[in-house]
Amino acid sequence: MYTKISGTGSALPENRVTNLDFERLVDTTDEWITARTGISERRISSGENTSDFAARAAANALSSAGIGPLDVDLVIAATVSPDSFTPTVSCQVQKALGLAGATCFDLWAGCTGFIFALMTADSLIRSGAFSHALVIGAEVLSKLVDWTDRGTCVLFGDGAGAVVLSQSPNPGVLAHFTGSDGTRGSVLCIDGIPLANPWTADQAPSPPHSVIRMDGQEVFKFAVTAMQQSIRRVCELAGIDLDDVPYIIPHQANNRIIESVAGRMKIPRSRFYTNLDRRGNTSAASIPIALDEMNRAGVLKPQMPLVLVGFGGGLTWGASMIRWIPSSREGS
Repeated sequence: MYTKISGTGSALPENRVTNLDFERLVDTTDEWITARTGISERRISSGENTSDFAARAAANALSSAGIGPLDVDLVIAATVSPDSFTPTVSCQVQKALGLAGATCFDLWAGCTGFIFALMTADSLIRSGAFSHALVIGAEVLSKLVDWTDRGTCVLFGDGAGAVVLSQSPNPGVLAHFTGSDGTRGSVLCIDGIPLANPWTADQAPSPPHSVIRMDGQEVFKFAVTAMQQSIRRVCELAGIDLDDVPYIIPHQANNRIIESVAGRMKIPRSRFYTNLDRRGNTSAASIPIALDEMNRAGVLKPQMPLVLVGFGGGLTWGASMIRWIPSSREGS
């Protein structure tokens, strides 16, 4: 039994925030942001929460796949910015779309979350337990940004991407490679709720606001190494030569990271599909948003192999190799 991506979808806030907007917010310039990140604008929510974008992206993915809500029997949402600890984003999507027969859970793996979720859904469908899965990456990172920190606040955007993963007679999802290193987790982190109860010595009257904190130089070095390792390893596992892969879809974090990986691996920069100039870093949502953009633009061709690769907090990293098999409604 095999699996394939049978549909894609995405959802973004209407609110565009440009680098010029940040010039009025913190001590920075459009030139500084663009030169160091490659980002020109990003979408920032002005009211919708993570589950709202997740549900919209999932609905678009179902439409793309040509299947109904009752055909879905598994929902996995990757996020670090849920509406609430419970109900989960996946359960809120189930409620919003009427996915009555689905098993739902969320998965936390930082910006690599979509890769981990895709691997999990792939394994569960291959086991025979499920037939159609919604795999979602969704974030409203604007809830977690320190808007006074000019080094991080300019990086992030909000939104969601989703795919439908389905049973297939032909292999569409070919291989996965993942890794983690908790010993270096402090270089990219978001604090949780502190322990404070009547039996703790240091009782905090109220939990501080959790924000994204990172050591930019350490993240850069980690990301460049992890992406190279992940790309090479997933190609080996899939038995596909990297030269035969027309597109690599990376986590959209920083253009300098992608350029460094491309240069060190001697891969033309044009083979790395990026939209971070318009979307910013949307964490677990970045890869599925980019994949949906490519699908809707007609970039993806039948039987085309693609590498999806990411890295994130944890620390985590990983890649998936897929072969594009269009749904029947797209002419396959």
